[in-house]
Amino acid sequence: MTTEPDSPTRTCVVLQPGYLPWLGFFEQLYRADAFVYLDDVQFDKHGWRNRNQIKGPSGAQWLTVPVRISGLKQPRINDVLIDRTKANWASKHLKSLSMNYGATPFFDWLYPELAEMLTRAWTNLAELDIALVDLLCAKMSLSRQIERSSALNISGRRNERLIEICRHFDCRTYYTGAAAQVYLDVRAFRNAGIEPVFQDYVHPTYPQRYGSFVSHLSVVDLLFNCGPQSLDVLLSGALTAVEVG
Repeated sequence: MTTEPDSPTRTCVVLQPGYLPWLGFFEQLYRADAFVYLDDVQFDKHGWRNRNQIKGPSGAQWLTVPVRISGLKQPRINDVLIDRTKANWASKHLKSLSMNYGATPFFDWLYPELAEMLTRAWTNLAELDIALVDLLCAKMSLSRQIERSSALNISGRRNERLIEICRHFDCRTYYTGAAAQVYLDVRAFRNAGIEPVFQDYVHPTYPQRYGSFVSHLSVVDLLFNCGPQSLDVLLSGALTAVEVG
């Protein structure tokens, strides 16, 4: 990894907003000196922007925020509105959380703040997602510089724009998910003096209710079960990353 002499290497992470994201999202945020929400790209209808999974007696189950995208052509994430005609979605999510996690050790440590947040009069999906991540970070005492791509006035095609975002924050390392290996132009990044590093997240196990351990759930599953120790648990298996050879 190339660095300036006597100059620490800063790391940039760029991720789309997600609803109550999984542990790997927060591991990337933890590693970031500059964390950017990629909120002005096309909304993926079957992605993680408006849904995630928690654990119940029968295994993983979905929590989905209803959104209004019918008839819209390639809406951007930050333009997607919550479907207010389905006003009881938040109460349904809270009921599921209460039923499945009410007996966990740290239910009272997290649930009241989640309930207060979810029952606000949200209209914009990205605003909801980002506010929830802020809350979850606060519960884990995790604080980083966080920005939104829509506020940076940086344009360009996918790789070009990511490189310019890294440059904007004076970052010489770009830390990204493993799936980015499909499209990331490693040579272009290196020619720009930026080293790509791909996440290879080793998911930890921790105490859960309802039988065998289920991984890749929303981070709230971890927080309800492990409370203030959640960040340590989250990072306990996360110390590997893949640098391109």
